[in-house]
Amino acid sequence: MEEKRGFFKRLVAGLAKTRDNIVSGIDAIFNGFSSIDDDFYDEIEEILVMGDIGINATTSIIEELRAKVKEQNIKEPSECKQLLIESIKKQMDVGETAYEFEKRKSVVLVIGVNGVGKTTSVGKLAGKLKDQGKKVVLAAADTFRAAAGEQLTEWAHRANVDVIGGQEGSDPASVVYDAIAAAKARNADVLLCDTAGRLHNKKNLMNELGKINRIIEREYSEAFRETLVVLDGTTGQNALAQAREFKEVADITGIILTKLDGTAKGGIAVAIQSELGIPVKYIGVGESIDDLQKFDADQFVNALFDVKE
Repeated sequence: MEEKRGFFKRLVAGLAKTRDNIVSGIDAIFNGFSSIDDDFYDEIEEILVMGDIGINATTSIIEELRAKVKEQNIKEPSECKQLLIESIKKQMDVGETAYEFEKRKSVVLVIGVNGVGKTTSVGKLAGKLKDQGKKVVLAAADTFRAAAGEQLTEWAHRANVDVIGGQEGSDPASVVYDAIAAAKARNADVLLCDTAGRLHNKKNLMNELGKINRIIEREYSEAFRETLVVLDGTTGQNALAQAREFKEVADITGIILTKLDGTAKGGIAVAIQSELGIPVKYIGVGESIDDLQKFDADQFVNALFDVKE
């Protein structure tokens, strides 16, 4: 619990710029309007869209707000704030099944372009699973980037888990093949695979992922499958565009959103979920191993609006 509270504090601090970007504007509307009319809704809508919450999510949030205001016969703009908060939370709830892979023997593929914090996220996730008492094997299947394997090995030592790697430039699918053999031999709970993500060459990426998937299906068909894409929260709408492109080449089951500290674009977490129907499962707000946590919609929106937990 202590860890969670500490994370909430960091989240509140990390979302400060996003809060300034969205919340101060919304508060000004709640306090500045004397009645609830179309202008009032238009202003809120504009702020949410400008805050990277995205058109789809914003439309749903505003529709729900209008319905509740009517239903509860609310006349005062200031009384809408709590309704707005609830409505945003509803847009983002990931539900209990989001972490099914933790309860089963599973293979987790982690993809994402270079520079988004992918390898670091794999390392942190390994540490988290290890702390839960899971036996974890890491596959260093990002053989494209020389430093990726070394970086992952360093994280593996830190988290005290096994890592299976290949030579730089070797076939990622063969690394996954070896890692599956190791995971089976060691009776691992989770096999975490760090893979290369090169979106500018989508065809190669598709072929590579296709090959990896075929090997997993053939060699480890009993394993539960999870595919997480790592996105950099500081890139806002660009992260959404990346998620879309990855969705075209892989069966994405969740998002890891990194670097949410110090960005004004934290609203993108709401947009991704709503626009693509892919849940944000983990968020990162810093460098240390504890700075990657499961995404909690309540906690996130409370931190965003600085509601005391």
